Amino acid sequence: KIPRSSTVIEAARSHQLGAMAFSASTVLAVCAPQSYFIASLGVAAAIVFANLGAAYGTAKAGAGIATMGIMRGDMVMRSLIPVVMAGVLGIYGLITAVIINGKLDKPDTLSAYTAYALLGAGLCVGMSSAAAGYAIGIVGDIGARCNALANGKLFVGMILILIFAEALGLYGLIVGLVVTASSVEHGAGLCTSYLS
Repeated sequence: KIPRSSTVIEAARSHQLGAMAFSASTVLAVCAPQSYFIASLGVAAAIVFANLGAAYGTAKAGAGIATMGIMRGDMVMRSLIPVVMAGVLGIYGLITAVIINGKLDKPDTLSAYTAYALLGAGLCVGMSSAAAGYAIGIVGDIGARCNALANGKLFVGMILILIFAEALGLYGLIVGLVVTASSVEHGAGLCTSYLS
C-alpha cells in the first residue's frame, strides 16, 4: 500500500483540486510538425484518386463509344454523356483539394485532429470518385454498345444508371466538404505552436 500525503487527501475532500490545475499553456501539447504532411496527403488523395476514377471512366467509356461508332456513327455525339460525367469526377477532386489546401495556412498550429480529419476528407472524396468512375466506365462502355444495337431504346435507362453512378462521387464530395469545414473549428486550440 502506497502512503498518501494528507494534504492531497484534504484537498480532494474539500473539492479544491480545481485550484491545483495547471494553466492551459503548460497542459497543451506542442503541435507536431508532421501534421502538415498528413493534411497534405489529404490534398493529394483527393485529386489523385478522383482523377484516377475520371481517367478510367473516360477511357473505358470512350473505347466503347469508339467501337459503337463503327456500327452507328450517327449515335456517337449522343453517347458522349458518360465521358462528360466521368470528367466531372476530376472536378470533385480539384474542388476538395483546393479547399483542403486553403485550411493549411498556419502549419505551426495545425493539430493532429485537424490533419487526420483533412486526410479523411481527401480520401473520402477521392475514393468515392474512383468508385464512381469505375461504375461510369463500365456502364458507359457496355451501355453505348447495347444502345446502338437496340436503336436507341436503352438510352434513358443508360442515363439513369449513369446518374446513380455519378451520385456516388457526389455523396463523397458532400461528406468530404462537411468534414473539411468542421475540422479546423473542432481542432483549434488543441496544441500550441511548435515555433514558440
